[in-house]
Amino acid sequence: MKKLLTIGLIGLFASMTPVQAATPLMSSEWGEAACEAWNNNVTLTEELGGETWAENNGGKGYKIMQVYRMDCNEAPTAELQISNQDGKAICTYGGAVKSSDLDAGVDYIMFAKTSNWERMGSGKDGAMKSMTFGRLKFKGPKMEAMSNMGPFGAFLLLTGDVESSTTDCPAN
Repeated sequence: MKKLLTIGLIGLFASMTPVQAATPLMSSEWGEAACEAWNNNVTLTEELGGETWAENNGGKGYKIMQVYRMDCNEAPTAELQISNQDGKAICTYGGAVKSSDLDAGVDYIMFAKTSNWERMGSGKDGAMKSMTFGRLKFKGPKMEAMSNMGPFGAFLLLTGDVESSTTDCPAN
């Protein structure tokens, strides 16, 4: 009986799938999920589409948004590419950073400490407050960002909506 129980337990444990740890916030895997979440967010797709934001892409057909956690890395770890498609801002790529030649007049690099990304993602700190108090830093067209504060705030909330972990840092 003891032997049968042991064999049964071994079989049970062997059939269990390993628990998947949540992907690190701002990792390439997070970027993939963030791209999908972007496309399911009406504020981002509708309010940033057309000539409002997405069309300002420097002629390359898409805007680039790169992000990172300052206490983990000193360079972007995830990238989103946003295209204007039929008047909507659609994420066409999300993942590892693959663009090295950003146009400061149209593209963005956003970075903050992990704790600040968490505050922004939970809605405790909005876009204006985060930028005013230096909790969110970015490179890119500041006037364009300021004129799109509502949708920009929706992107910050997206960082909390996409399942992730802040325990580990993303790889560069």
